[in-house]
Amino acid sequence: MASDLLSTPPPLAPPLTQGAMVSWLRLIRSHRVGVSTFFRLLSEHGSADAALDVLPDIATAAGVQKYSPCSVQDAERELQAGQRLGARLICFGSAEFPVQLSMIADPPPLLWALGRVDLLNTRSIAIVGARNASSLGTRMARFLAKDLGELGFATVSGLARGIDAAVHNASLPTGTIAVQAGGVDVVYPNENKALQDQIGQIGLRISEQPIGLQPQARHFPRRNRIISGLGQAVIVVEAAAKSGSLITARDALDQGRDVMAVPGHPLDARSAGNNLLIRDGAILVRNARDVMESLTPIAPAENPMSKSQTADTPVHEHGPAHAEILNLLGPTPIAEDQLIRDLAKPAHLVAPTLLNLEMRGKISRQPGGLLCKVP
Repeated sequence: MASDLLSTPPPLAPPLTQGAMVSWLRLIRSHRVGVSTFFRLLSEHGSADAALDVLPDIATAAGVQKYSPCSVQDAERELQAGQRLGARLICFGSAEFPVQLSMIADPPPLLWALGRVDLLNTRSIAIVGARNASSLGTRMARFLAKDLGELGFATVSGLARGIDAAVHNASLPTGTIAVQAGGVDVVYPNENKALQDQIGQIGLRISEQPIGLQPQARHFPRRNRIISGLGQAVIVVEAAAKSGSLITARDALDQGRDVMAVPGHPLDARSAGNNLLIRDGAILVRNARDVMESLTPIAPAENPMSKSQTADTPVHEHGPAHAEILNLLGPTPIAEDQLIRDLAKPAHLVAPTLLNLEMRGKISRQPGGLLCKVP
């Protein structure tokens, strides 16, 4: 994809003032501006303020009437709410933003962080699994988390009941990161309130979502890409054949992370997913030594700041026909690179039309740089 670009813009600096942070918040919280669109607009226009200025015109060109970006007041209220909570807003490109997470194809532009921010740039391993975990699975999760913590790794998980909770509890003394699907201040599930409080004090809680947002089903797949992106590897302890843990494993594969799985009994449905992963090539894990012997270096993905061409090319001119793109897309997500190859068009000509269709609500971006048609 990068070879089709006319030129590659220089990396854009993260916001250094509160005013600039408000502008970044306004842009990412604006209606129909997702992660890929955020980075594309920033790259094309040079700053969040410049992107916000043209956003209504882009929306109008896409057929969206009376479009208004997120207001200054709403962004300031979120910033103030986070500050009252004691959370910190960490922006992509800043020294505190986790290096390994910046290497994925669709990193979050902003993270709310509550607790030990230093954990973001320590070696980490993600451990995930079933909510209705077995006694043996829970013990295995604790065993792995404790031993990996003592070897100098922070653990990453999703603060759900079952395996996630076991991982966080076992590694609280050595460092654990809970990635939340809702706002960093929102307790979910309620039974994990005490654990969530502890993690905020001696571990780390993070979220890309607005303060106060109640998690919904669609937020969890987005959350999962951050869990896998933070870890050098993802270990699946127990997972049904169709589960969120397998989504995390697929994200890990897309991100170039090692995928590992603990084998389970063939007759236990809670282990069907991790057994399938092992059958398909995941690394079999019995203990922390197996993990250490199997780790491979993380390869960087394409920098999201360089996915668009420079700002001197108009956003909505010379794109391929909308119908041509919509005819190639369906409900099953496909990679943007694959779509561009199918169109046989230069990437810099396709990108504006994709932005137009996204603003119109005709297409949706999924984790891993995938696109699908909105029903």
